[in-house]
Amino acid sequence: MRVKDVLTSKGSATVHTIEPGATVAELLDRLAEHDVGALVVSHDGTHVAGIVSERDVVRKLRGVDDPGSATVDAIMVAEVVTCGLDDSADDLMALMTRRRVRHVPVVAGGELVGLLSVGDAVKQRMDALEFERDQLSSYVQG
Repeated sequence: MRVKDVLTSKGSATVHTIEPGATVAELLDRLAEHDVGALVVSHDGTHVAGIVSERDVVRKLRGVDDPGSATVDAIMVAEVVTCGLDDSADDLMALMTRRRVRHVPVVAGGELVGLLSVGDAVKQRMDALEFERDQLSSYVQG
């Protein structure tokens, strides 16, 4: 299975983004509004400038006097791990494990086309295992 298949099975192609100059207060509002754990940081909604997650808020704003007024670019990860549509789902899971990231933007032709979470990757793997089990069960019964 490929990353494009995982995106298709996800059901939603929407990628929520935030501008680098937005405040952390705006970031928190958007995370809650969209019920997501991370946003892609982008100036124009199509090019990846960074990624920011709930983890970044917790780790990088600890001890900051006025965390709500800090800007996203002050806490975002600028060296973003990305994947492509034709990458294998297994490679995506290995990448997430090796780099210890929970969200990976999907880029095609230099532009943002999706965002996959570790939950998306695990769901895809569980669905594949369930399908294989059902196929084996049908074969054994038949």
